[in-house]
Amino acid sequence: ILKKLLNKNNNGFLLRELTGIARVLQICTEKVNEHPENIILSNFRLPFLKERASDELDYAQDVTDFLSHLGKFSLLVSLKLNVIESVNFYHLPSGFQQTSPGYRLQLLELSDLPRTLLLSMAALENQPALKPQLLKTLQILSNASDANCASILHARGAETICLHMNEPDPSGQVLPLSSEILCNLLGRGNKEEVSTQLSSLDCVLSLKEAFSYILQSASQQSDLQLRNDLLMIITVVAENPNSALMVSLGHFCKLIVFIEFSVSQKSPSCVAHNLGLTYKNENFKMKKMLLNLLIPLSKAFTLYEDERVMLSLLMLVRLPGVLSEHQPGSRHWSSIQQEELQLQALVTLTAIAPLMLNDFMSYQGNNYLLLLLDWCASYFQGQSFNAREGKRNKKTQMLHCIRVLQSVTFQGVEFVNQDLCDQGAIHQLLEILMQMEARTYEDDEVAVEIMSDIQLLLSTLCETDLHRKVSEMAIQFLRKGSSKFYSGLGHNKLILSTVDCVWSGIVGCDQIEDYFLEKEGVFLLLDLLIIAFCRCCGAVCVHGVVLSTLLDLCDNPNTLPHLLSWRDGTGQTAPRLLLQLWREEEEELGVSRNRHGGIVDPQRPLLNCFQLNESGLTFSSNKASLAVMEVSENLRAKIYFIFYYLGFQELPGLSTEDYVTLSIVKRYLDFKVGEVWEETSREVRRENVWLFSDDEEALTNICKASEDTTIKNNQLFLSLNEINPNVTFFFQLQIKSHRKQEALMAKSWDSYVSRTSSYKVLKVSKLRFNINSWLKVFTYMLEQP
Repeated sequence: ILKKLLNKNNNGFLLRELTGIARVLQICTEKVNEHPENIILSNFRLPFLKERASDELDYAQDVTDFLSHLGKFSLLVSLKLNVIESVNFYHLPSGFQQTSPGYRLQLLELSDLPRTLLLSMAALENQPALKPQLLKTLQILSNASDANCASILHARGAETICLHMNEPDPSGQVLPLSSEILCNLLGRGNKEEVSTQLSSLDCVLSLKEAFSYILQSASQQSDLQLRNDLLMIITVVAENPNSALMVSLGHFCKLIVFIEFSVSQKSPSCVAHNLGLTYKNENFKMKKMLLNLLIPLSKAFTLYEDERVMLSLLMLVRLPGVLSEHQPGSRHWSSIQQEELQLQALVTLTAIAPLMLNDFMSYQGNNYLLLLLDWCASYFQGQSFNAREGKRNKKTQMLHCIRVLQSVTFQGVEFVNQDLCDQGAIHQLLEILMQMEARTYEDDEVAVEIMSDIQLLLSTLCETDLHRKVSEMAIQFLRKGSSKFYSGLGHNKLILSTVDCVWSGIVGCDQIEDYFLEKEGVFLLLDLLIIAFCRCCGAVCVHGVVLSTLLDLCDNPNTLPHLLSWRDGTGQTAPRLLLQLWREEEEELGVSRNRHGGIVDPQRPLLNCFQLNESGLTFSSNKASLAVMEVSENLRAKIYFIFYYLGFQELPGLSTEDYVTLSIVKRYLDFKVGEVWEETSREVRRENVWLFSDDEEALTNICKASEDTTIKNNQLFLSLNEINPNVTFFFQLQIKSHRKQEALMAKSWDSYVSRTSSYKVLKVSKLRFNINSWLKVFTYMLEQP
């Protein structure tokens, strides 16, 4: 039967006959002991045949079932089969067409063939010669589509392949193919799922064994590439916090540190030479990968201290001139490769230096970084930095150098930050910042990011430094950068870091505050606030930062006249802007207000939607309630305290709506206290706490007093909106008359100043006066009878 089937289908299988062929193969498999069906399995490599163009769609489910059955069939027979390989043939029976090239691969994704082939690995323990063919098939399948990778991972394929990768292999293909499959699963499958499957202790030990073996036996190009692939897989596993790699961390750390820093640039060791650690491109890639692997393995930083990893990393970030000193005729990394290693070392230092501050300071890490920063900054001067060659690299080096300094200063360790200040870091950073700002790198995203990071670093250093010198820089950036807040390329971060510099480097020092006020710093902050308010979108963070800075500046009495005298382009005043921000904030919070801005619910004058929805929650005694937490989460408290400094009377430029809002702002603290007491009362009732009569009466009176305050506030609102229209018209006439009188007085004064300042003007004025006098006399005489 099988021979007849073979003779009939020697050019391929018709799609409409696949269901019957699968049934025949199933019967033969159950009855034939010698497995002669191997003869026909070779035909499975041939493409499927179709009679009509619609056959591919009509028989898609039959093909999927056939491929799934083929996978189950492969568990019982010799695996000298590649189910996705096609052979070229030139003679097709008349009337038949070959299916499209991707047809079989598309239907393979819908079948469970990849999963079944993976499970068949258990049947190959005693057949090592067949394992490479199976792995080759899985490698092609995993490289073909994401769906195949998902099917393999569903059967825990990553774990299965990893556990079998070190088994005896006469062909030498099992380890490379296993590595390629794992790389395909990482690239096309779920990376987190692969990492989870490879994080078991058995898989970690298998990876370590494979890496150690290939490290010692690597001699050819393919071996070096395989070593790097295994190192990449190990890095992914190390990044998993639940990885069992931590169990054998000590061995890994020592091995990696030895490999990374064993190649001396002047005299390579014999051991390093035996391991093949020469100046090949694959070894260069391995060094970068090892530097990257030091980051997830930094949990064992105590081992790094023993191996002097910090010193080795600082050696890599030395000035390029120092790095390029080599013996004449000796081999070494190229200058481009040295720069790449330097960048990777800086990235590694960013993660490791905060964990090893003692070693970092012992080896003078700040000095290394400041020297490198100065070298990078030298390219800002002259034409060398503007040249295309090396321009991007120098900026990237500077950016990562600043990031390392940030990582150590942000720890808040006083002696580290003081060491930077003693070495003149503040002056050096300010000089770099002003140089970059003068060259106006407005469209350079990296340059803008560098300036932003420098400002954040200055903010940290200026918090403890007594000689703050950032006022001029902050004023210049505020003056030029406010209008670019929404221009993209990181300008929003730059202006926010500038405001942070104002708060850290200016606020708190009276002399510098006065200089900042003299240079119209408050006006610049209010200009930024109005720009953010007009655009609204994404400006909440700007409102909070600017208002916090203005609030701290209000401790200086010289700030208040600046706040009251500021006007925007339309004549709007600072108090009115603050009240508009208040209304916008309440609208976003969902606070109930009527159409005039008045209070709707006297019992809940400040309550927002979130507090209403979460009012049933209970909080432990050591946690703040919703009413208290709400104070720090929005702008209303900041606006209230700014008005507390300004006062609530005789504020310029307010409308009736503003006065209604101002009356709510004025009572904000009273309302908030009442809200806290209302929460307390509600909590007492919920917990069924019995109160003494005096306590209960006091609690009731407090809540009633808060409600009375709200009612009085509403009465004021009604009085403002029910003013007699005639009285309003009378006041408007008085205001117009008063302003006209002021204009006439100003004109008279200007005329007097002109006459007393210029003799020519005085003569003209006298002549005009005489002419007017004679005209009046002449007119009078004409009017007499």
